[in-house]
Amino acid sequence: MKELSNCSRREFLGSTFGGLASAAMLVGKVGPAADAIAAPPVEYKRKIKIGVIGNGERGSWIAGLFQAHGGYELHAVADYFPDAAAKCGDALGVDKARRFSGLSGYKRVIESGVEAVVLEAIPHFFPEHASAAVAASLHVYTAKPVAVDVPGAEKIAAAGILATQKQRCFMVDYQMSTDPSNIEVAERVCTGALGPLAEIQTSGVSGGHYDPPKTATIESRMQHLTWDNDLALSGGYMNAFDIHALDAAIWVLGRRPVAASGASSICRPHPHGDSPDVYSLVYEYADGLVHNHFGQALPNNSASEGGGLVCHIAGQSATALVAYAGKVSVRGGPKHYVGTVDNLYQSGAERNIAEFYRNIVGGHFENLTVPRAVDGVLTVALGREAAMRRTKLTMDDLLRENKTLEADLSGLTE
Repeated sequence: MKELSNCSRREFLGSTFGGLASAAMLVGKVGPAADAIAAPPVEYKRKIKIGVIGNGERGSWIAGLFQAHGGYELHAVADYFPDAAAKCGDALGVDKARRFSGLSGYKRVIESGVEAVVLEAIPHFFPEHASAAVAASLHVYTAKPVAVDVPGAEKIAAAGILATQKQRCFMVDYQMSTDPSNIEVAERVCTGALGPLAEIQTSGVSGGHYDPPKTATIESRMQHLTWDNDLALSGGYMNAFDIHALDAAIWVLGRRPVAASGASSICRPHPHGDSPDVYSLVYEYADGLVHNHFGQALPNNSASEGGGLVCHIAGQSATALVAYAGKVSVRGGPKHYVGTVDNLYQSGAERNIAEFYRNIVGGHFENLTVPRAVDGVLTVALGREAAMRRTKLTMDDLLRENKTLEADLSGLTE
């Protein structure tokens, strides 16, 4: 099998959150009769006091999932916009004295007496927020992408190492690698189901987002996913959306690419942000493995398999498909398999929230999702820069450049 030494069974199971992998595959085999027996509600002896930073649509929804889990106490919330913090606080019963706003609201959450923070704000701020939380010896649960550029990714990597040294959990909320059917496919790939690998194909096809004219400050770009249009705030569409599919490739292969070439363009009507919305890339790995990636973020009703996020892996004797939704498979060869991914947006988050709790109370601080999430941001940055420059770029060159995507925060409420 072509250069899959990094994908040993032990490391693979570790990257799928240890015991979750085997437990999840058992769940995938439960039949209708077993489903009819309702499991008794879990009573948690310990409540972990959390603060949620970023209370927009997904942030408030995630906060609700943490509360529904039963093992957490929602102690504080913060959002740049006071109305968002107030709405989330009202819905989840957070004391008005612990609802914070402005750019410094995250600091007030950290100081409020929480044990852990949940980061659901704009990706540009994640390195700053996560680093401050780890420095304060808090556990961290963060959305993806964890950063928008190389300096931010390196800051997250350092925070992950420090969290482990401080015996704190740092989890990144990727969902595809938590799904039982995707785990089954990835395990079979890692144990030789495809024969020597030939190529990888990933894609991210979304409907894009409303991209209104800019105003005097970037405040108008900081809600309703408008920030996805802006490289400095989100890292671009590829970083905000396609990174799921690229993460799946990194997860299965156990490594990141070493070079990329390609092209990109802005095709959406009336663009105001600077993120390309169409891109085609070729990634290369150290052993010569070729990885093609296609992305599109246009409001054109494009039909796409796998919820718009897929990772095809081709070997010499079989092929595999990992996806965000629908059918996944290993086709051909001696380890044929077909499974289904269902409701991953919610079920994946619920599994991660449960695992975050188990890791904290169980003292598991390996924080294996952090280096993979960092590799994902670097893989996106490599492809994005190569495509925007329409040239070939190596990962070594990207890291040497250490380019920062600067956001103009002038005029914002501190």
